[in-house]
Amino acid sequence: MLKTKNSRRAAGDVLAYAVLTSLAVFCLGPMVWMLMTSLKREADIVTSRMQYIPRSITFENYAAIWTQSNFPVLIANSIVVTTTTVVICVVTGTLAAYAFSRFSFRGRDKIMLGYLLVRMFPAVMMIIPLYLMMRTAGLVDSRFGLALAYTSFLLPLFVWMLKGFLDAAPKELESAARIDGSTRFGAMVRIVLPLARNGLVASSVFIAIAAWNEFIFALMLTTGQGSRTWPVGLQLMVGEFQLPWGVLAAGGILSILPVVFLFAVVQRTMVQGLTAGAVKG
Repeated sequence: MLKTKNSRRAAGDVLAYAVLTSLAVFCLGPMVWMLMTSLKREADIVTSRMQYIPRSITFENYAAIWTQSNFPVLIANSIVVTTTTVVICVVTGTLAAYAFSRFSFRGRDKIMLGYLLVRMFPAVMMIIPLYLMMRTAGLVDSRFGLALAYTSFLLPLFVWMLKGFLDAAPKELESAARIDGSTRFGAMVRIVLPLARNGLVASSVFIAIAAWNEFIFALMLTTGQGSRTWPVGLQLMVGEFQLPWGVLAAGGILSILPVVFLFAVVQRTMVQGLTAGAVKG
């Protein structure tokens, strides 16, 4: 009986590891392939026979995309737009999430449902009205205008995520701080937000990744190199009669490095925040 139970447990462990390994290969495979392609010469990329490992490693694709294109400007634009989007979402979204978490007012549930409905519609449906509004305000082809466009569909996600973490923060500590003379805003800043710090970091990281990789809005709302982001820049490198696979792969690798660095910095805090939200939500 015990031996049969141990055999079933061992078989379950083997199956679980096999599934996890398959998922890891499926997720990491394209990135490894892109890395290998970025290290190949152009003549070794398009061949009659598949070459998985480069015959000779070269960094000419990285040098070409960094020196012969506007990729540094595109990366800088993406950093500015992403940072601005995160700052706007954190400042306004934190106040909104706190209000939804702590106050009961008329229309509260309907507003939250409206936030959820915004996320149900494709973002492409918002491009035309957003473009008309931004053109009237003179914000077309500007990094700040692009950040506002990103905020229009990322702010509801931030509010929904952060509200769950704020709901888990004990209200008794906040009440004790207010009895000691603290204001509502002071209690939120000094008591509630430190308790929900991990959730705030997790929500901010999701917003940053979504803004960093956004393509449709950046393509439609920018026309010049001064405000284009890296996804649009990579797409415009594809010509009618040329497709520089090596340069595109190098650009893709360079563009995901900030995301990898961000995960490396906030990985522990983000995992703790997601775990706390899963347990307490």
